[in-house]
Amino acid sequence: MHAVSQNVEQAYRECLRQAHGHYENFPVASRLLPAHLRRPVAAIYSFARRGDDLADEGERPAEDRLRALDHLAKQLDAAAAGEPDEDPTFIALAHAIRSFNLPVGLFHDLLTAFRQDVTTRRYATFGDVIQYCRCSANPVGRLLLHLSDQADPRRLALSDAVCTSLQLINFYQDLAQDYHEMGRIYIPTEEMQAFGVTEAHFRDRITDAPFRQLMSKQFQRADQLLRSGAPLGAMLPGRVGLEIRLIIVAGARVVWHLKRQQEDLFSRPRLGSRDYLVILRDGLLPGRLPV
Repeated sequence: MHAVSQNVEQAYRECLRQAHGHYENFPVASRLLPAHLRRPVAAIYSFARRGDDLADEGERPAEDRLRALDHLAKQLDAAAAGEPDEDPTFIALAHAIRSFNLPVGLFHDLLTAFRQDVTTRRYATFGDVIQYCRCSANPVGRLLLHLSDQADPRRLALSDAVCTSLQLINFYQDLAQDYHEMGRIYIPTEEMQAFGVTEAHFRDRITDAPFRQLMSKQFQRADQLLRSGAPLGAMLPGRVGLEIRLIIVAGARVVWHLKRQQEDLFSRPRLGSRDYLVILRDGLLPGRLPV
């Protein structure tokens, strides 16, 4: 029994190493979380990172990437059944799923989004983008609520709004990278057409009046969605609530920067010391919405 426990502990340590070693504008498994949640959050992150990396292996044929994601699904199901292979991610994930009764379907939703990353590079409508976010982003927030024993319908709905908004914000700060490295555009085609924006804008990084108008609409919509979910931070207790508030205000701060990058909307904003002071100030106030 001791050997098994030690094996799980080593697996969690590897997941934590991965989580802390990758740059994100939004905190991942930070020390603000209660200690007993950091390890399962890191296991979830490690799984999601693995799937994302497989989906984004641009030099590898799509068929190979899809087969690799199918294998990941089999590893997931084996872990959920309490029979993980020797992979540290799945050893840790098996323990987290069993210990916190996590819905395995949420992990499969993530895999659905990763498969979509391989097969889909354009989205006709905003509804199509939202459907993608339902699988790519919302499961992470829902899993955190399950870990915290806070997964009631109201909190789940607020979490979906926050996670969808954060996913949209990530799209908007990575316009150039998504297009030039992955060949993807997450801005709805019908909205591009309505504003007179073409793929040449993405190819040549053109920030002109039509593109500013198009992106202004995207920023406003993401901001409204984030604000609609912001009460979640005040509804969650203790350090979990603080972590969520910090994530929300960090997202709001990125939108604040995006709205002010009028000369080059393809440049990714980087948060500096002043931004983190604002995030800390607003995150410490449970009743305060992002500014």
